[in-house]
Amino acid sequence: MKSGSDNFRAPSIQGIMERVKAKDIEVVVYEPELDEEEFFHLQVIADLEEFKKISDVVVANRLSDDISDIEGNIVTRDLLGSDS
Repeated sequence: MKSGSDNFRAPSIQGIMERVKAKDIEVVVYEPELDEEEFFHLQVIADLEEFKKISDVVVANRLSDDISDIEGNIVTRDLLGSDS
């Protein structure tokens, strides 16, 4: 997500999370600025390294240097890396 944003609260991403969860796939949310342990009945992880270690697939709005080391596991609409 864009640095400083809270797009995970937007209804469109919630719909994606619901559909993935409905397939019995564990969904976790990475959000370092949220002080809660859960959001939308999903575990919230604040540590990026922990999140990357446990995630098989990451749905991201934008590519960033912080997640470039797991690029093969990222699904994004930012196909050209230019959606900043």
